[in-house]
Amino acid sequence: MEVYLDNSATTRCFDEAARLMYKIMCEDYGNPSSLHHKGVEAEKYLRYARETLAGLMKVNDKEILFTSGGTESDNIALIGAAMANHRRGRHLITTAIEHPAILQTMAYLENQGFEVTYLPVDGQGRISLTDLEKAIRPDTILVSIMHTNNEIGSVQPIGEAGALIKKINPGTLFHVDAVQGFGKCRIYPSRMHVDMLSVSAHKIHGPKGVGFLYLKDGAKVSPIMYGGGQQKGMRSGTENVPGIAGMAKAAELVYEHLEQDVDRMYGLRQMLIDGAEGIEQTRINGCPGREGAAHIVSLSVRGVRSEVLLHALEEKGIYVSAGSACSSNKPQASATLRAIGVDKDLLDATVRFSISVFTTEEEIQYTIQVLKETVPMLRRYTRR
Repeated sequence: MEVYLDNSATTRCFDEAARLMYKIMCEDYGNPSSLHHKGVEAEKYLRYARETLAGLMKVNDKEILFTSGGTESDNIALIGAAMANHRRGRHLITTAIEHPAILQTMAYLENQGFEVTYLPVDGQGRISLTDLEKAIRPDTILVSIMHTNNEIGSVQPIGEAGALIKKINPGTLFHVDAVQGFGKCRIYPSRMHVDMLSVSAHKIHGPKGVGFLYLKDGAKVSPIMYGGGQQKGMRSGTENVPGIAGMAKAAELVYEHLEQDVDRMYGLRQMLIDGAEGIEQTRINGCPGREGAAHIVSLSVRGVRSEVLLHALEEKGIYVSAGSACSSNKPQASATLRAIGVDKDLLDATVRFSISVFTTEEEIQYTIQVLKETVPMLRRYTRR
């Protein structure tokens, strides 16, 4: 049996999205900037995508900026906002458990002379609104808080944070990295006081290499790349029409039966947690029950290195991750696990299971069975 439980790293593309992309690449392959019929046909796909994505979030379609994915969206939001507003202030706020696309960009901005406050999190990976309130200053120009953590599935109080930010300093821009949250819950940026929101297609059963940034009309953000002036000069370069259309189709499909699918994923997640907790000396990281994301389970297994367990599961056809796929080739311990206070000996003994709409109960039961057989065996081997 093959069991793919690394959906936070990437997802299988919906067949309908792949077929649409193939049609565009092989039939409707015009450049959307061209004035002839082929170009007009390509432009229609961009319009379809903007209207679809904007409709799902109840925003204006002109507020959708197509990008190459979550990392580029994050970079445009952070660097673009910092550069456009640096005369008002040079103070930025984020959290200690952000994705590397945020943390590394913040480090770059610190080198450019900006000051960054990193909010701590509690043992379940959630920020304190009191800490946020204390951190906001008159010269705070940007706050960036992720919606759902990619390693442990903790969900932040985005709506409350947005209201607090705008109450204290209405001019402060609020950015949300929603790469792991979009497609798992309803997200309405306007209601949540969000100015910018990053999304990546390949996390929602769309193609890799494409995403979008919700950019609120009137938000002061400078472009960070220049060229032919596409997308009103905010993101020059010929649009990836097949990818953009595939992303919109995937979003359409993932939200079609969202509540039912999320309920089922929560059930599978709890089944996996219950089974894993039956193994001695294990720890589940993140928020319990429905307080956390429906699709992520972070499991620390004392006495077994994460890489060893990962490959042992792979031999049984089960694919998981040793933390964030975007930083799994780095030797340092997870910043997220350190921030939530995971014991030092568990930092390198943690694996992430992430499920999707394609995951079945049979696959979860098989995974639990393999874990119960494999972990004791690996511990015996390690002790020798």
